[in-house]
Amino acid sequence: MDAILHFLLYSSSSLIHVSSISTTSPLIIEKGKEALALITWKSSLDIQSQSFLSSWSGASPCNHWFGVTCHKSRSIYNLNLHNCGLKGTLRNLNFSTFPNLLSLDIHNNSFYGTIPIHIGNLSKLITFLDLGSNNINGLIPHQVGLLTSLGFLIMRSNHLRGSIPISIGNLRNLTTLYLYENKLSGSIPQEIGLLRSFNDLDLLNNNLSGPIPPSIGYLRNLTTFYLYENEVSEIGLLISLNDLELSSNNLSGPILPFIGNLRNLTILYLHTNKLSCLIHKEIGFLRSLNHFELSNVLNHLTHLITLELAYNNFTGQLLHEVHLGGLLENFTVVGNHLNGSIPKSLKNCTSLVKVRLERNQLVGNKAEDFGTYLNLNYIDMSYNNLYGEISHRWGQCNSLTSLKISNNNISGMIPPQLAETTKLNQLDLSSNHLVGKIPKELGMLKSLFNLLLDNNNLSGNIPLEFGNLPDLFGEGIPVEIGNMITLESLDLSQNMLTGEIPHQLGELQSLETLNLSLYNISSTIPPTFDDLKALTSIDISYNELEGPLPNLKAFRDAPFEAFRNNKGLCGNITGLQACNTGRKKGN
Repeated sequence: MDAILHFLLYSSSSLIHVSSISTTSPLIIEKGKEALALITWKSSLDIQSQSFLSSWSGASPCNHWFGVTCHKSRSIYNLNLHNCGLKGTLRNLNFSTFPNLLSLDIHNNSFYGTIPIHIGNLSKLITFLDLGSNNINGLIPHQVGLLTSLGFLIMRSNHLRGSIPISIGNLRNLTTLYLYENKLSGSIPQEIGLLRSFNDLDLLNNNLSGPIPPSIGYLRNLTTFYLYENEVSEIGLLISLNDLELSSNNLSGPILPFIGNLRNLTILYLHTNKLSCLIHKEIGFLRSLNHFELSNVLNHLTHLITLELAYNNFTGQLLHEVHLGGLLENFTVVGNHLNGSIPKSLKNCTSLVKVRLERNQLVGNKAEDFGTYLNLNYIDMSYNNLYGEISHRWGQCNSLTSLKISNNNISGMIPPQLAETTKLNQLDLSSNHLVGKIPKELGMLKSLFNLLLDNNNLSGNIPLEFGNLPDLFGEGIPVEIGNMITLESLDLSQNMLTGEIPHQLGELQSLETLNLSLYNISSTIPPTFDDLKALTSIDISYNELEGPLPNLKAFRDAPFEAFRNNKGLCGNITGLQACNTGRKKGN
């Protein structure tokens, strides 16, 4: 406070003296007011912030004050304090004392409290205002609409609530508005359509609801519109965009024909909505589109790289021409109700890197529908109605790391050529109709850490070669399984594999889930099981096991169904006999 008093006295005497001898006194007076306003605000900040702004002293803010820039008239036109670790409020900043301020940037600090209503007293010349990435809460004051020269308004990543003020419509020079990652609610004001200079609008991750106002269609310069992770329910008229992202909302029904007018659109994201109808053929006119998360008519989209229709309610058949000029890399239709066959042209899409077809109702012969993809690293076709055998050509996909075909109607034997995909780390063939033995060649997959073969008709023993896999498992269950110290999940259920439980299984200190149900095991449970401290889930039902259960929480907490239909298990579990007190654990 002494520093402020000293400054006042100094400034007053200086200003009185200057006013009597100089015609430039208004500028000097203004300079003194600006310095006083900043020093007053500084004194309201926390101690660490005041120390950081130690250069803010004296009567001239243009004399090497940190973050302050002046023009030739010695008046402040730029205040840039972004990413300085400052903490405090804006309440004590007298905005009206900066008549020539063009830019105020305090983003990425720790400012808190509300935006004061006197922010409307900022210079009518100000063109850039950034309050983003702080802890500011409360409402956006309608007085922001008084800053009619603003071109950039950024209040992103705060805790702002309430509605977007309709006074935003007064900012006719605004080109960029970032309000994303707040708690704003209500509808998007119709007045936004008045901002004819707009080209970048980002409202993602709020609680906005209702329809997108049709007036946005008048924003002929709008190129980017982000609105995902809100609750909007209807798409209005949108024109001249190149980036439209409306994912994770409550959009429903068909996509309207107007979307075909967006001839400059390169990115369209509409996934995770409630869209249910096939969209109009007009989307085929979007020749510039290269990232798409919802589509139907695709033959003409020759630049398409990404196609995602994920998690909507789409029904019907996919198109027969989806390779789109051979550039398609990401083909994702997970979580819909699509039926029919897999497009034949997909077989020749050698550019594919990622394919997700799971959780639909697709049919087709898997051995015939796919080709060889040198760049493919991930494919999931689980939970469909695919049939046929697993093609040996998958062994030629040298980049493949994940192959998932569970819960289909795949038959035949597991081709040993799969071992040629040396980068494979996830192989899920569970819940199909596979027969024969597990190929010993799979023991060559040194990167394999997740192998699911349960619920098939496989026979024979687990190959001994599996004991050489550092991240997986290996006649019954081979003793080498104790080498798989990083194994977290082991599921060998519902097969006709034979053997006993080796005591080495107790060495799997990371094992969390163990399912040996319907395995035809005939032995006692090894005492080493007491060492499986990480185990949380167990199922050993429908075997020939006998003897006491291990004293582990996973066994104590498991339901009777996890132990039923065995030869003579005992333990303190409802439905099982209690063990004799003199009974020893199995060997």
